[in-house]
Formats: sequence, C-alpha cells, structure tokens
Amino acid sequence: MEDGMIVHAAAALVLAGLALAVLLGALRLRWLLQALPPMEKGTVGFFHPFADGGGGGERVLWCAVKALQEAAPHVRVLVYVRSGANGETLARDAAQRFDISLPAPVTAVPLDKWELLLPSTWPRFTLLGQAWGAATIGYEALAKSVPEVFVDTTGWAFTFPLARLAGCRVGCYVHYPTISSDMIARVASGAAGYNNSAAIAGSSLRSFAKLAYYQAFAAVYGLAGWCSQATMVNSSWTLGHIQTLWWGHGAGRALLRGVLASVLFAPAAQPGRGAGDSPDDEGVSPLLRRVLSALSRRSPRLALVYPPCDVGGLSDLPLDRRLKELYLVSVAQFRPEKNHRLQLDAFAKVKRNARDDLAGAAIRAARLKMVGGVRGADDEALLAGLRAHADALGLADCVEWHVNVPYAKLCALLGDAVGGLHTMVDEHFGICVVEYMAAGAIPIAHDSAGPRMDIVRPRVQLHDSSDAEDDAAAVAAAAAAAA
Repeated sequence: MEDGMIVHAAAALVLAGLALAVLLGALRLRWLLQALPPMEKGTVGFFHPFADGGGGGERVLWCAVKALQEAAPHVRVLVYVRSGANGETLARDAAQRFDISLPAPVTAVPLDKWELLLPSTWPRFTLLGQAWGAATIGYEALAKSVPEVFVDTTGWAFTFPLARLAGCRVGCYVHYPTISSDMIARVASGAAGYNNSAAIAGSSLRSFAKLAYYQAFAAVYGLAGWCSQATMVNSSWTLGHIQTLWWGHGAGRALLRGVLASVLFAPAAQPGRGAGDSPDDEGVSPLLRRVLSALSRRSPRLALVYPPCDVGGLSDLPLDRRLKELYLVSVAQFRPEKNHRLQLDAFAKVKRNARDDLAGAAIRAARLKMVGGVRGADDEALLAGLRAHADALGLADCVEWHVNVPYAKLCALLGDAVGGLHTMVDEHFGICVVEYMAAGAIPIAHDSAGPRMDIVRPRVQLHDSSDAEDDAAAVAAAAAAAA
C-alpha cells in the first residue's frame, strides 16, 4: 500500500515537473517573440547562412533573388548570411561564380552564431545539435529584421515555426531533407557511412538506439516542415521524401496509402519496383482506385521545381576532344558526403590496371581535375586530407585542384573534359551532372536519387556500387572512348 502511494507520488511529481517545464518554456517563447522588432512590410528575407559559398544551393538562391527583383522591383531583399559578408561582396560572388547579375542591391543581415550549423560543432547527436542551432540562428535572424515573407533556401526547417509565430509568411526551397527514410534504412541495416560511424554500425545496441533517435527526430522534423506554407523541392527524390515526412505535404496520405497498398497488393509485389511506382490495381474496385489516386495527389502547397542549370554556353562547346589533353573532371564542393576519396581510389586503380595498348596509354596519360568550393576550416581540412591521400596513391603529378574558381574557369574546364565524376550517394539533384552532359563530357555518377531519377537516361554510366573497382571500370571505359 505504502509502495503504491510512493509510486503515485513520484509519478505526480514527474508530471508536475513536466507541466512546469512546458509552462516556463511557453512563457520564455512568448517573451522572446515579444522582444522581436516590428515586421518590415515589403521585405522578403532569404535565410541562407552560407550564401557566400559556391555550390548549387547558392546558384538557386541568386537565381531566385534575381527573379524576385525583376518581377517585383519595389520589394526589398534581405539575405541572412554568416558574419563577414556584405551585400556588395555577395552580388560580386554571384556574378563571378555563377554569371548571375542582380538588377538591384541586396541587404546582408549578418548571423554571428552561424558556427552552430556546422557538423563539427556537434560531434555527437549531430542532427539534434544542428536543429537546435538552426532554431537559435533563426531567432537571431528575426531579432535583427522580421521580413513580411521568410524564405529558407538551405533546408533548415526548424526556423519555420519561429518565423510563423513572428507573423511571417513562410516558404522554402528544399535541396535535401535533413533526414530521410534512406538514412534510417542504412542505420537499420548496419551499413557504415559518413552519417553512421563504423562503431555504431558494428553494435546492435547502438544501432537500435540511433534508429530510435532517427525516427523520433523524423517525427519532429515533419512537424517543423508543416509550418511551411509554400514548399518547392529540387528533384523527384526529394519530393518523395518530403511527401513522406512533412505533415501538410502528403505525409498522412502517404502513410495511409502505404498501408492500403501493402494490404491490397502484397501478394502481387514485384521485385525491383521503385519507391514512387504505382501498384498494379487490376481487379481492384473503382472506389478503391479513386481512394488510392486521391491519396497519391501532391499537396497544393508542394511543387517540384528543378534547380537552374545554365547550359546555354556549355551546349555550344565543341564535342571533339581527341586532339586535346585527356582528363576527367570532378565538380563538387569539398564536403564529406561528396566522397572525393572514392574518386581518387578509382583513378589510381584504373591507372595501375592500364593495359599495354592504345587505350592503356591514354589512361596512363589521363589527368583528374578536382573542382570545388571551400566554405571554411572544415572544408579546408578535408581538402588537405584529400591532397595527402592523392600523394599517398602516387597521383601527385596527375591530379589538379581547382578551388573556388569563377564560372568562366569552370566552363573552360568542362569544355575540354572527356568525362565527369560524381560519387555522392543519394545526391538530391546533381547540377554538375547536367553540366557534364551539356558540355559533352561522359557522366559517371552514382546510381541513386537525382542522377538516377531525373537526369541520366538511359543509365549507361550510372553505378550502384560505392567501391573503387566499379568506378575504375567506368573511368577506364570513358578514357578508352576518348582515346
């Protein structure tokens, strides 16, 4: 009897503590919101902390800013960017790196706490730490200026609730979901990768804990995404994940449709069917077909908008490269997920295996030109490690490094390349793969996500392996074709 009373008393104290924490949190949030400055009518704020970078996301940002300024010249454009950048340098970078000239100035709103977004800041519970960092920096941005329209172009969904509560209309362009069912599946399968260390992948208990963490995070992420009133995504792959994860964007319908489809069509499951493929509805009543069709419709607040790819000048380049220097190009920001190390391993392997014939001679003479952007100390450290790895493989004399090059230089490098490498798994779209094809370079890309679903068709140069052996075969084929 006394034990039961003690348990009930302890439970009551825990509930009271939770209720008090929620109340204090609500009061704190209310105080923070009241401390924000008044909304600035006629302003659109783009949340892009790394707007001074040189990747595909920045190209999308500046194309969006330019389109807005041309369509609504009276609108004042703010860009929330890490401290150190200003409106003039941002406009100059857009012109030099992407050949995009803005018709009007932009106002840079500096973010002093931008380092909270870096993975290195959160060596453990990285997703949770970055989500907290995004919310913190989102509040910092709003504390400096509250726009009438808040647009996130980087994927930090945890800024959305604050912007909505501040009275902004919220929109976003999603390049890559913060978490995806593919990431969850890799943890569940015990596969090691850049977001799942070997120590966790090799432990059943740690994998179970991380799986629970990922699933809980996905639920909260979906709730944050619900706060977006107008959402654009950059690829069919991203579209599918946002429809699955974000409430208000099809998550509920996708869940219900999946349950119905598994019940109705489980006996007729076909191997190799893609995630977005429709089941065979032969023999199903018209009513059920209409239900499934309704559940498959895209949310009116969600749109697929492919990223801008400036291929006009690239498509005019000559296709004959036989009389020029033989080299492959790799275009990607120097970040871990781009997997540049695999490209170096494959390039070294294909050189070691070169035969004693004309094609082999071409391979031995071939060079690899690594082109990419560096955003800060983490990227610099990665680049230094890649240089050291290239030296260890004996590639010091045949690998070139081109960092933060202007757009004209990028076009020149693409113009003479016989092939282009891209080894990221689940690349959300892959602007560089489009640029390879427009320039006449043979694309050698991982057989997943954007390159698989939206770009390379037929998939003659896509590879589903993350092993240097498979990539080496593709590199050899591209070099031999140009020999």
